Amino acid sequence: MFLFLVVALAVVVAAVTLAVVGGGDDGPLPDAAPERLVDSLPPDRPVSRADVDGLRFPLAARGYRMADVDDALGRLGAELAERDARIADLESALAGARAAAAHLSMDKPARPREDEQP
Repeated sequence: MFLFLVVALAVVVAAVTLAVVGGGDDGPLPDAAPERLVDSLPPDRPVSRADVDGLRFPLAARGYRMADVDDALGRLGAELAERDARIADLESALAGARAAAAHLSMDKPARPREDEQP
């Protein structure tokens, strides 16, 4: 019985090897092309929430391709830093405009109302 199992296993291994290596008239199976990131982040406009939601990284042998993930995270980090700086500039300008408006309103003498007599 053991000898039968060994012979059957050898026949199965030989058949699979011939099928893969000998693959018919086309020769051996072609190498599979590695998956690449297809829908990357748009280079011509700022990244939106929909872009991040739609971002899918291709699988590699041990998870995701580190270069693709690093590129996407670097881009997102740079855009977030740019937006934070822009928000800080706008908040600073708004605070300056409010202070100037408050200063002008304090410097103006109050005009008498028309129904009051001097």
